[in-house]
Order: sequence, then structure tokens, then C-alpha cells
Amino acid sequence: MDVLKLDTKWVSTIASIWIQSTSGSLYTFSIYSSVLKSTQAYDQSTLDTVSVFKDIGANAGVLSGVLYSSVTTANHRRRTGPWLVHLAGAVQCFLGYFLMWASVVGLIPRPPMAAMCLFMLVAAHAQSFFNTANVVTGVRNFPNYSGTIVGIMKGFLGLSGAILIQVYETIFTNKPTSYLLMLALLPTINTLLLMWFVRISNTNEGDEKKHLDSFSLIALVIAAYLMAIIILERIFLFQFAIRVIAFVLLMLLLASPLCIAIRAHQRDSDRISQTLAIERDQLTDDPNQLVAEKIYASQDSAGYCYLPSSTDQEMDNNDRRTLQAEQNLNLLQAMRTVDFWILFLAMACGMGSGLAVVNNISQIGGSLGYTSFETGTLVSLWSIWNFLGRFGAGYVSDYFLHSRGCARPLFMVITLAIMSIGNLVIASGLPGALYAGSVLVGVCYGSQWSLMPTITSEIFGVVHMGTIFNTITIASPVGSYIFSVRVVGYIYDKEASAAGKTCTGTQCFMLSFLIMASATLLGSLAALGLYFRTKSFYNQVILRRLNL
Repeated sequence: MDVLKLDTKWVSTIASIWIQSTSGSLYTFSIYSSVLKSTQAYDQSTLDTVSVFKDIGANAGVLSGVLYSSVTTANHRRRTGPWLVHLAGAVQCFLGYFLMWASVVGLIPRPPMAAMCLFMLVAAHAQSFFNTANVVTGVRNFPNYSGTIVGIMKGFLGLSGAILIQVYETIFTNKPTSYLLMLALLPTINTLLLMWFVRISNTNEGDEKKHLDSFSLIALVIAAYLMAIIILERIFLFQFAIRVIAFVLLMLLLASPLCIAIRAHQRDSDRISQTLAIERDQLTDDPNQLVAEKIYASQDSAGYCYLPSSTDQEMDNNDRRTLQAEQNLNLLQAMRTVDFWILFLAMACGMGSGLAVVNNISQIGGSLGYTSFETGTLVSLWSIWNFLGRFGAGYVSDYFLHSRGCARPLFMVITLAIMSIGNLVIASGLPGALYAGSVLVGVCYGSQWSLMPTITSEIFGVVHMGTIFNTITIASPVGSYIFSVRVVGYIYDKEASAAGKTCTGTQCFMLSFLIMASATLLGSLAALGLYFRTKSFYNQVILRRLNL
């Protein structure tokens, strides 16, 4: 058997998956938010403000997009590459979380709130660098299945919160300060070890869909396993030995994508051998035919280039101008389009309200009378719902785009409308409403994280995809600030000041969730406008590109 090559797109995908699996520390904010609040003497609004800077850092990824575009151009790719983006993220991750840990344990004097916001901003900003390097590299490696690969990358990022919590509960049970130190070390070391394998490959292989489906299946198995562990550990008291065994099994599941890389390498080797044999035969028979076939087959898959056929000649001048204009816009060109700002508005409503829910889910549960056990379960399961949305939206939208020709913005319309329903369910305050509502909001919130980057790459092109989609994600912290601080935090503190230090009852959050339900409905209507605006573009350009 041939030795596994380390410079293939499959090894790159595995390395990206493993980096993503430790990059979602922001989704575990509730683990250390209480110790941050108590040691720094914050009230709820102040803690929410610090949390907003977490969201700003994670989503203000323009610099990561600019860096990625500059280091992956043809002139620089030999000397640099995505690893440089990962390196910048690793440095920020360590500095941000280490300084937060030092503040909590008293290693340095208690910093002012502005300094703590800066620490959080730097730590969170690292995620945008990890995410940009992994997602954009994946789209460049698999341009025909961009929704699936983005769903896989974003899905493992969503799962990473549950994975990190398993590490915490196995090694640092009930030690949130130690968990902060772990967040400074684990993602940093993991990224420094794996970043060298994340590379752009311009090869186009016939079994891509089959192997990507295998990655998707592994992701679903890991998600199901984590959900089972989360539920079981809330019902039974796990002994340390059982917890270690469960953790080892999780590590084995995370290692299983290596089998896909080995299988893909074997099939590629067989295919190359068969191709060489056929070419030798063709060269003997007709050398000119072989040269013509090679010229036709050689193309850069990431550039979406194809040779014109007789059918393509029928495309009128307007269609050609659309293809050229929308193929590879830079950031400034994209910002001058209506489509860019429609996406921005939809994400501000959808992502912003979703972040407000996850950041306050513990306080919401407490006000509605849920026990700490129940709210802890909700926090842990949020990563699973987040994963299902990220993975499912990318995979399902890819399926319907290939099989039915459905424009991808349609799925943004549907998920934002369902998210509005989820907010209404939570606002009702009925028994079990928080469970049902958090599932709907979590799944639909996760969906936006795979739909938006994929739509961005299709409408504006992949050359500046990292810069453009990271600029659009700034809408997430903007929405989060409005909903978390100006809506949820303000209304909660107002109700709490009337009742004492804490607020109990549905009145604490009902108005907030009614406002967020209206906002997500507005986002759904904006996405509907995008769908109608881009429907013909998908029919004339995207479906042609996919050879449908």
C-alpha cells in the first residue's frame, strides 16, 4: 500500500476539522461567566457588555480575510499559505485567555472593565482567523460542494463547544478558573501542530461527494454520541473511570476521519494508475487526441473556469455581464451592491438574536424556575442544536441546489422564519417552552453560519470570500449588542430593580423575546427579497457552473 500523502485536500480537510473542534471556546462562555462576574464584581449588564466584545471579536474578521487573501495569492502561495492565518489566530487565542485567567486568579491586579473587554476581544478574534483559514480553504478545495464543506467546517465549530466541555468535565470538573487556562493552551497548541497541513489544492476528483458524505456521517455520529453523553451524565453520576472511557471514545471518533483520507488516497492512486495506462495506449494510437483532451480538462477548480460550448454562446450579453461582475468582486465592490446589505440586515436580525439567547440562557432558565441541572443541560445541548443547523443547512441546501435547482437564499428565508417561531415559544413561558424554543433557535441560528458564507462565495466569488463574509458577520455583534445589552439586559435589570437583585417570572424576558421574534421575522423578509433578486442569477450562472 502507498504511503499516505500529507499534501492532499483530504489531509487538509482533516486538519481543518481538528482545528475547528477546539476553536469554539466562545460557545462555552457560560462555564466561566459566573467566576468572571464574581471575581470582577460585575452586574448583569456589565457582564453582557463583556460578552458583546466576545461576539465582536469572533465576528469582526475582516483582518483575517485580508490576510488570507494576501497570503494565498499565486505569487505568495509557495512561501506562505493558510498556516500564517492560523498562526496569527493562535497567538491571539493564547494572549486573550491567558490575561483573563491571570485577572481571575489575581496574578495581575483586577483590570478595569475596558481592559477585560479588550482581553475578551483578542481571545475571540482568534476564532475568526481559525474559521476563515479552514472555511475558505475548504470552499477552494471543493467548489462544487461548497455548501457541504462549509456545513462540515461550521458544524465541527458548533460541536467544539460540547467537545471542550467534555474535556473540562473530565479534567477540570467544577474548576472554571482552570478552564480559562485550558482555553489559552489547548486550541493554541492544537492549531500550531496542525496548521501546516491546511493547504489549497486545485485538483478535481470524481469521488469528492462520496468522501464528503463520509465526513458528514462521521460528524453526525460524533454529534449523536455527544448528545447521548450529555443526557446520560445529567441523569446518572459518572464515575471518573467511566468519564475517562467516554472521553477516550470521543477522541477515537474524532480520529476516524483519517480512515477517509487513507481510502481516498488509495482510490486516487488506483485512478492515476488507470489513467496513465489509458494515456499510454492513447499516445500509441493518436498523440494529438491526448493533447487536446488534456487542454480541455486542465482548469483551476477554485476559479470556476470552463470552456464555452455551443449552449454557452446562446447566453445574451446581460447574462455575460452578470457572470463577469458577480464572479470575483472585492470588498468595496460588494459593499456597493444591494445584495450585500440585505445579507447584512438578515444576519443582524438572525445571528444577533441567536447570540442573545445563548449568552443569557442560564439567566432565562433561572428566572423561569429551571434548576441549575436543567439550565446546564440546555447550555450543553445548545452546541448540538448549533451543529445540526450548521451542518444540515449546508448539506440540505447543496442537495436541493444540485437536484432541484433551488436558490440557496430560500433556505435562509425558511430558517429565519422558524427562528422567529422559536423566540415566540420561549416568550410564552409555558412549561418546557425553553427546551422546545432553544432547539428551534439553536438549529436555525446555526444554519445562518453555513448559509451566509456559501451564499457569499456564490454571489461575490471565492477570491475575496474571506474578506466579504467576515465583513458581513460584523452584523452578528451589532445585533448581539442591540439585543443582549439594549433589549435583554436592560429589560432584565429594570425588572430586577423593581423586584430586588434578581428577577423571576415570565415578565423578565417575555418582552425581549417578542422583540427578537419580530426582528427575525424582518430578517426572513429581507432574505426573501434576496431570494427573488438572485433567483435568475442562480439559474443562469450557478447552475451552469455546476453543469446542471
